Amino acid sequence: MAPRFPSAWLDELRQRADIVQVISGYVTLKRNGHKYWGLCPFHGEKTASFSVDPEKQLYYCFGCKAGGSVIQFIMDIERLEFQEAVKFLADQLHMPLPEMTDDPDHQRRRDQRDRLLAANREAAQFFHSTLFTEAGKPMLDYFKRRGLTDNIIRKFGLGASPTGWDTLTKHLQAKGYTLEELRLCGLTVVKPAEPATETTPAKPQRAFDMFRNRAIFPIIDQYGNVLAFGGRILGDGQPKYLNTSDTPVFNKRLGVYAANLLRKERHLERVILVEGYMDVVSLTQFGVPGVCATLGTALTAEQARLLKRFAPKVYLGYDGDSAGQNAILRGLDILQAEGIPTRVLDFPDKLDPDEFIRRDGIDGFNNLPAITPETYRMRRLKEQHDLSTQEGRTEYAKACAAVLRNLEPVELENYIQELMVQTGFSREVLLAQIGATLPKAVANTAAPRRETIKRAPAQGSEDLRAQELLISLIGTGRLPGDIADQEDFTDPLLKTLYVDLTSGRSPASLVEEQQDDALRARVSQLLLTPPSENTDQLIRMAQDCLNSMRRRRVEERIQTIMRSINTLTGSDKIAAMTEVQALTAKLNRFKSAR
Repeated sequence: MAPRFPSAWLDELRQRADIVQVISGYVTLKRNGHKYWGLCPFHGEKTASFSVDPEKQLYYCFGCKAGGSVIQFIMDIERLEFQEAVKFLADQLHMPLPEMTDDPDHQRRRDQRDRLLAANREAAQFFHSTLFTEAGKPMLDYFKRRGLTDNIIRKFGLGASPTGWDTLTKHLQAKGYTLEELRLCGLTVVKPAEPATETTPAKPQRAFDMFRNRAIFPIIDQYGNVLAFGGRILGDGQPKYLNTSDTPVFNKRLGVYAANLLRKERHLERVILVEGYMDVVSLTQFGVPGVCATLGTALTAEQARLLKRFAPKVYLGYDGDSAGQNAILRGLDILQAEGIPTRVLDFPDKLDPDEFIRRDGIDGFNNLPAITPETYRMRRLKEQHDLSTQEGRTEYAKACAAVLRNLEPVELENYIQELMVQTGFSREVLLAQIGATLPKAVANTAAPRRETIKRAPAQGSEDLRAQELLISLIGTGRLPGDIADQEDFTDPLLKTLYVDLTSGRSPASLVEEQQDDALRARVSQLLLTPPSENTDQLIRMAQDCLNSMRRRRVEERIQTIMRSINTLTGSDKIAAMTEVQALTAKLNRFKSAR
């Protein structure tokens, strides 16, 4: 990855963020030799295979192959993007970000954010405590009627706003918060003073609570910050749900409800995205993992990317009414654009998730069909066309063809069979409409895979193993700088690592810049310190690697010349024989040294 932070600043961050100390906050580590070991937090295991190297500031799991620097660990464990992980660590270490050091307004903005978040936290505590008083009894009764237990109420921090016009405002003012801060939080509505006119008297400034007589759902981000609130009216008032508008600390397009709980759930196979706060609370109470909701808005690309951090798949569990079904179509488009595998939960009888699970329980929920986006879209298209007419069947087939166009041949087969039955068109006609060719033809014309820098020589290659070990030895920083040469490496990745290491780059920075998990795991394993503390032994190991690598180059050169020597004549043949003699002498020296 290509961070926008200066390399020198990132190096300082890695040095100050001691990897053993940081990881110990999440994993119990025990020292064994010069490394620390523990149970991997990224996959379930009973025998410790998770290794942390304090010298190289790297970690690596020999089980799931996860590996990287302290920044990568924070990215994975906290489900953050690179820049967010850097800011997370910098905040923990009280290191100002480089672009902020010359910004005189940065401290003011940061102080304001801290104050607004603190005010929101105070408000959440006020709402929650009010729920268990006489003023909150109607809201508590509402939650109880919905089947919520005291444990789940506490888990989500649910609360109640009293009926008074300014009860919360006065409470927070007594805590030292100003009306302007409360207005910025979206907790208080401030009406400015109005001067007198010829027909109306002057009106003083007025301030009243945004949330009154509502059941309260705090909106908490993945870091545990209370950002905003949702409030449900009791009775027939409008709007039914009132949500905090965008503020300096809250943007409804960027987060999801219950992100704080998602962060705590490990090894999720899928996130279930629903529409309402009560859907999340109810499903969670019944034991459904990984549930969250959008914040009073349609799914956004930013929210989709956030969900991708928590699980590899997203299941859409929207309401069964027409609005929910239309939202599914929009959601599928967003998730597909972000490359996220998606399924749609098929709730019967137009029920929403809360209604369904309270009726059919957790077993019924677990048995719900999780249908593919193509199946769902075809089902909706079928509702829009009259298949009893030829025109309807034709238009339906054309619309479905557009849906199926990007599927692989194996995936396409099931849908083709279904379309043949529904429309009466032949397989060949439908495939032609879709724009696909027969699977056999696709197989015959498949393009060859491109070689990339990620690709290494065949596994088990003696030469590759020697090159990899040499990189590991050079990564210790305890070998002479001129012990090897760039041309000693034939593997493109290892050659690049050699150049970077000998130019002074840190192993942690080299791991961070790898673009995918497999490559990052390979580099992490390579750059972990070899099992030797003796510098002389490390040098001897490096010399053995070099002798092996260079001997093999000489052998390959001799074989190449000998294969072509019979085609040469005159001086060319003499020069080739002379080169073979020189190479043979060199090869004998390698063997003697060995």
